[in-house]
Amino acid sequence: MSVGYGMMRCVTGRLMLLDTASLYFRAYFGVPDSVKAPDGTPVNAVRGLLDFIDRLVKDHRPDALVACMDADWRPQWRVDLIPSYKAHRVAEEHETGPDEEEVPDTLSPQVPVIEAVLDALGIARVGVAGYEADDVIGTFTARAKGPVDIVTGDRDLYQLVDDARGIRVLYPLKGVGTLQMTDEAWLREKYGVDGRGYADLALLRGDPSDGLPGVPGIGEKTAAKLLAEFGDLGGIMAALDDPKAKLTPTQRKRLDESRPYVAVAPTVVRVADDVPLPDVETALPRTPHDQAALQGLAERWGLGGSLQRLLTTLAV
Repeated sequence: MSVGYGMMRCVTGRLMLLDTASLYFRAYFGVPDSVKAPDGTPVNAVRGLLDFIDRLVKDHRPDALVACMDADWRPQWRVDLIPSYKAHRVAEEHETGPDEEEVPDTLSPQVPVIEAVLDALGIARVGVAGYEADDVIGTFTARAKGPVDIVTGDRDLYQLVDDARGIRVLYPLKGVGTLQMTDEAWLREKYGVDGRGYADLALLRGDPSDGLPGVPGIGEKTAAKLLAEFGDLGGIMAALDDPKAKLTPTQRKRLDESRPYVAVAPTVVRVADDVPLPDVETALPRTPHDQAALQGLAERWGLGGSLQRLLTTLAV
């Protein structure tokens, strides 16, 4: 039975959301590039992702499945607020010196194949201009009527964990056969916060991989202690204006100097939950949406057992 909200159709029951790029990157580096199409083109990311999806569906039996995509991996609205956001990744793409060998990019050509295979299978694939996959995941999660499993290797999405709503993050430790089931108990044990508090902790701590400076001198443990003491980021900043609040002189100084960053960082760090989603059918497909197209892709790219196993699993 389908229920509608706005421009999204979703099936009642457990929804699984894939951070697709995170998974195909893992597949690319986890499956040898000796896995090739008949013409010799590497298809390790394609076949690896199909194997991942097969295992996820087999083990968790979601009622609905969405492959969430990065239509924009570095949205301008985030860069406008924090110019360093993912800036180093842009720089790295252009760092090819005269003495360095340029490594052939064999992943990028596989992405259109992945997209075509998902479409032919009938697995919903959603990316929205101006937003990252995290934002698409955040919006689907906000609108979901039932439990949600988010499959990602990105810890940023821990902020969506919510036991009361049945929202958990399945974080791959080794392939997708070994998954860390991230719920509020795990977050409190590891970081001392719940899902809602994780975004504040990440903001204060900073994240070099995303170009987020954080508040100098406030690491993960200090951030967790401050959040435990004052409740949330707003409480910490209110304490800054209270001379009686339990903040050290150094913490006061650094937080005060970081006011401009703290004012804009929440918008950058927290995933959006109001993305204009397209009208998609998210129900797990039992049969391929386009059998002829899928057959052509299977032959062209030599998808073999990976595709056949997934088709068998979906048909159950």
